Amino acid sequence: MYAFFRHLFFRFEPERAHALAMGCFRILLRLPVISGLIRRYAQANTHSPQTCFGLTFRNGIGLGAGFDKNARYLSELQALGFGFVEIGTVTPRPQEGNPKPRLFRLPGDKALINRMGFNNDGAAIIADRLSAWRKKNPGTTLIIGGNIGKNKTTPADQAAADYLHCFEALHPFVDYFVVNVSSPNTPGLRDLQEKEALQTIFNTLRQSPSHTSESKPILLKIAPDLDRKQVLDILSLWGGNTYDGLIVSNTTIDRHGLTTHPQTLEQIGAGGLSGKPLRAKSTDLIAFIHQHQPSIPIIGSGGVFIGSDVIEKQQAGAILVQLWTGFIYEGPFIVRNIFAYLNKHHGTSFHSG
Repeated sequence: MYAFFRHLFFRFEPERAHALAMGCFRILLRLPVISGLIRRYAQANTHSPQTCFGLTFRNGIGLGAGFDKNARYLSELQALGFGFVEIGTVTPRPQEGNPKPRLFRLPGDKALINRMGFNNDGAAIIADRLSAWRKKNPGTTLIIGGNIGKNKTTPADQAAADYLHCFEALHPFVDYFVVNVSSPNTPGLRDLQEKEALQTIFNTLRQSPSHTSESKPILLKIAPDLDRKQVLDILSLWGGNTYDGLIVSNTTIDRHGLTTHPQTLEQIGAGGLSGKPLRAKSTDLIAFIHQHQPSIPIIGSGGVFIGSDVIEKQQAGAILVQLWTGFIYEGPFIVRNIFAYLNKHHGTSFHSG
C-alpha cells in the first residue's frame, strides 16, 4: 500500500512532498475512528522501555533531527510509535537555509542528498511551540531532543554563544540536547569538531544557569567523515565535564559506491548523503568508538530501514537508534515493522545502558 503513496508523493518536489504528506496525515488523525485505527496499528507491540542518559524511552527507535525541524509534528510522530523525536536543528535566529532546490532523492540507492542549511523558525518561536505542545500533552511519554546549532552568519569564534542561546531557550521543554557541529551544509561548522572548540562549547553549556539548576543530557553528533585521529581526540574528552553521549552519525559527503549516475550526482552538487549508502560507514564508526570507549552511550544513526539494521547497530555498540531517510522509503509504519521483525527474530528488542 505504501509503495503506491510513495510513488505518488515522489512526483512532487521533496520538500513539498514532505509538507503535503504530513499535512494529510494530520488531517487523518483528526478523524476519531481513523485516528484510533492508525494508532492501534502503528503502535502494536512497540512498547519496549529503554533507559539511557538517565531517561526512560518508551522504545529505542527515534526520529532524527531534520524531519521535524520546527516541532510541528510531535503529535503525529508520537502516534506512529516513535520512542523519541529530535527536533531541529534550531538556531538562535530564524533563517531561510540554502537556496532551493536543496533536497534530492536517489531512489536507486534508497538515499537522500540534502543541503538544507539549518532552515528553521528560530529558538524563540520553536520554544513557544514546544511550550504549547507540552501544555496540551501533559502526560506524554514521548522523549523530545533538541538539536542545536549556530546561525550561518555567526563567526566560529562566537559559536558557543549561539549554542548557549538555543540551550537556554529550549531547556524547559526538551528532555536532552544535541550539539550539532557535524552538518556539511553550514560553512565552517565541521571545524567546530576540533577538540578545543568542542571543549569551549560544552563548558559554556554546562556553566549556564539552566544547566546549573537542572542538568539535562547533552549529546554530541559527529560526522562519519572524521579520520580516526579526530575521533580519538573527541573520545579523549569523555569522562570530563563534556558530553553525555554520542550520536553516530550525521550525513556524509562521500559519494563512493553509489549506483546513481555520476552526471546526476554532479547536477545535484554538494550536500550530505543519508540512507542506505551510509549504513556501513556509520556502523563501522560506532564499532570503533565502542571498542575504544565502551562506556559512552551511543545513538546509532545512518541507514536504518529494517529490523536487521537495528540489530547491526546494536551489535556494533549502539543503545538506541535513529532513522530519517528510512521513514521516507519504508513509510509511516516503519517503527511497527521494525518491532515485528525484532519480536519475531530476537525476542528482546533492545538492551539498556
